[in-house]
Order: sequence, then C-alpha cells, then structure tokens
Amino acid sequence: MKVVELAEELSGGEFGDARLNRRARVMAEALAQYPNMSIPAALKSKADIEGAYRFFNNDSVKPDCIIASHIEATYQRIDSLDFILCVQDTTEIDLTRPKQQVDGAGPMDCESRRGAFFHPMIAFDAAGVPLGFVGQKSWTREEISRASKAEKAERRRKTPIEEKESYRWIEGLRWAEKAAAACPETTTVCVGDSESDIYDLFAAATASEQPNLHLLVRAGQNRNTTEGQDWVDQVRLAAKIGDQTVAVRARIAKTGTAKSARSRSREARTAELEIRKATIELRRPVHGDRKLPASITVNVVLCEETSPPEDADPISWMLVTTLAIDTIQQVQRIISSYCVRWQIEVYFRTLKSGCKIERRRFEAIDRVLNALAFFSVIAWRVMYVCHLGRECPEMDCEVMFEPSEWKSVYSVLGEEIPHDGCPSLNEVVRAVARLGGFMNRATDEPGTQTLWIGLQRSYDLSNAWNTFGPGAKKFSHD
Repeated sequence: MKVVELAEELSGGEFGDARLNRRARVMAEALAQYPNMSIPAALKSKADIEGAYRFFNNDSVKPDCIIASHIEATYQRIDSLDFILCVQDTTEIDLTRPKQQVDGAGPMDCESRRGAFFHPMIAFDAAGVPLGFVGQKSWTREEISRASKAEKAERRRKTPIEEKESYRWIEGLRWAEKAAAACPETTTVCVGDSESDIYDLFAAATASEQPNLHLLVRAGQNRNTTEGQDWVDQVRLAAKIGDQTVAVRARIAKTGTAKSARSRSREARTAELEIRKATIELRRPVHGDRKLPASITVNVVLCEETSPPEDADPISWMLVTTLAIDTIQQVQRIISSYCVRWQIEVYFRTLKSGCKIERRRFEAIDRVLNALAFFSVIAWRVMYVCHLGRECPEMDCEVMFEPSEWKSVYSVLGEEIPHDGCPSLNEVVRAVARLGGFMNRATDEPGTQTLWIGLQRSYDLSNAWNTFGPGAKKFSHD
C-alpha cells in the first residue's frame, strides 16, 4: 500500500506545530504496516518509539486534531458520488487491567470493568465501501448510578438531551450535516440502529435546512401517532407492496441469558421479508421537551419475516426515514441502505482485533484516546483496501500497492509476474490475503482479518525485496 497517502491523512492535523505533523507522518508510515504490533515492535528505533509516546502525551494533540485532515480527505471521496451513507454507532473500549488500571478510565457496565466509549460516524458508498470518517467522539463515565429504576426514569425526564449520553446521536447528525454541506451534490443519509430511535433526533433531522441530508433509523420502541395508534400497528394496516430477500448475519449473544430478540444468538440465513410502507405523523412523547414540535411527519418501511426457521426469532425491521418512499425501487434502496449499517460492526472488529486498540499499554486515558483516534484511521484503511478490491476489481494494483509489495508477494506465492503492466487490484488483494490464510476460493472474497495479517507479511517481503531482491545493492565480502 502506498502508505504516503495515509501519512498525509494523519499528518495534516491541526496541531499548530510542524514537528508534530512530521511525527504523525513517521508514525503513520510505520504503524500502518504493523497495526497489531506494539509501538516498540512497529517502530524499532528508540528515537521513534520515544517520539511516538511523546506525541500521544502532548497537550497539543487531541483526537479532533488527529482526524481533522482525514475528514477533509473523506469529503473529497464523498464529493465524487451521488449517494452515501453516514453510519454511526457506539462500541466499548475495554481497558480493564488485572493490576494497575488506566488512570482516568471510567466504569462501563459495572465498577470492575473500566474503559471508554467510542462513537464514530463512517461514510460508506451504496455498495459498502468505507470512505472514511466524518466525525467521531470518545468519552468515559464518571460513575454508575445506583438509583432505583423510578429514580433513574425521573432523572432522565428532567435532564436536557444535551447532557445525556444519547445526545451523541444528534451530534452524529450534525457531522453528517457538515458532510452534506461540504458535498452539496451528494445525497447524504445519516444511519443509526434502534438505539438512535430518539424523537429529538427526528426533530433535528426534519428541521435541518440542508436539502441533501436525510435520516434512516431503525425503530426500537413504541411510539404513538396523532391518530392514537402505535406506529407499528398503523403501518401494518397498509397493504403489502412487495417482498425482499436479505442476508441475515450470524450473531453470538454477549451473555447467555439475552432476553431481547435483538441480542440473542442466531445463525446466518437468508430471510424472505414482506414489505409495507406508510407516511405517519408521530406525536411528541408525553415527557418530551416542550420546545420540540408537537408532531413530526416521517416515512416508514416495515420489513417482516413471515416464515422464519423453527426456534428462530423472526426478522422485523421498521425503518424510519426522511427519504422518499413513492416507488418500490425507493423502498428497496432504503432497505439495502440499512443493510450497509452492519459494516460498522466489521469496522469495530478490525479496530479491536486487527489494531488491538484495547491492548495498548498506556497509563493514562488521554493517551489511550489519542491512540484510539490515530489507530481508528489505520483500521479504516485496512477495511478500505479490502472493499476497494471487490468493488473496483479491474483497477491497477499500483493505485494501492508499490511494485515491490505486489511483486514480492507474487514471487513467494509462485505466481507469474507480468512482463508488462501490473495485475488488477482484486488479484493482488486476494494474493495478499492468501498470506493471511485466505483459501482463495473463486466464490469467496477475503475478509479484513486475513487481509491485515497478509498486509503485515507483505511489508516484510517488500523490505526484503528492496534490500536483497532485483535492483538492490549487491554486497561483496573480501
């Protein structure tokens, strides 16, 4: 991979110091090659190792500064497209240590588990190719409330949305709004799962003056319409407009006693869904902020599985959107767009398993969060290469790979090196993934795990090629 491109996206940050920009470039070039190695193993030079730790500990280095130039580069990739999806979600960064805890790490679901929360928004094209971040935030909790359920509910009612963790979903909408403003010819859709089913978010989306900004959220709770019905019941009264087949991903429950259908384990399968649509007027929640509109009009697409496998929870998605639903093609696009949301789960796995962000041994939370921002872009790049190989298979590989990288891989795998030109990007991505354990079946595509392992091996092979291979300086011994 031509890491200079990644270095440019990480070295143009708003640090206010050219030395920090240069340090970011050196780190990007090295850490991108070995994303799952420790900083000492990846950088090797004592000066570079010390420089990296000083960088993450510098008061002028903040997560927003680190990703600033990357966001601008993401806008450029978005600007060439007609339609993109800005997907947001939250994941835990578990920093629990058996002995000394990270200074500043907060409680997670209990006091004994310490860490932080990470909420990124990643832009994808309609095919699921990740284009980069348009925003991200990270935070820690100060404490876990020990109040009763009733006390918690009363506190939530009295707390302004701006002071709640759920405000992150509205912040995400603002990031998408900025992307839409930067790329006015691109339809920009802010996508969230059922946790983002918040009346305040619907209000903010419908009030936006950015004409190319839209919202797509999966419903997650009961809501009343102005007609006095629950919104699901109202949509079910509509006639079926068609059927759609979707691939349902496998899922393993985080706990053995998951009660919700959304959290229980399931096998991967193909589901046949009945599709209904409706335009409905939502009523403001009883305890909603009186500054919010009394009602909001939204479009709804209901997808329900009528014949699920025995002992399997039927798929039931209700998608709430500001996109048009006039034609079956528009409805199908909404469904396929929501399916892209699962790519952010793949991204989280790449960040944690590939870049091992939870295993980075920093003593203070500020350093962890700076490293999280830095490695978040590196993890995106691995995923980007993987998807670009699928969606642009005929592209020349040298758009992404140096000649020494693909040629050394081909030599080790026993593949013939072309006399003229270079192989396609897809061919080289598959070859690199073979180094990471990909079986190279014609019907399969490599995943991010085999690719990031293969990429690290390819960098070592490239270094050996440049040192000892064709064209390298010949050493002689007296």
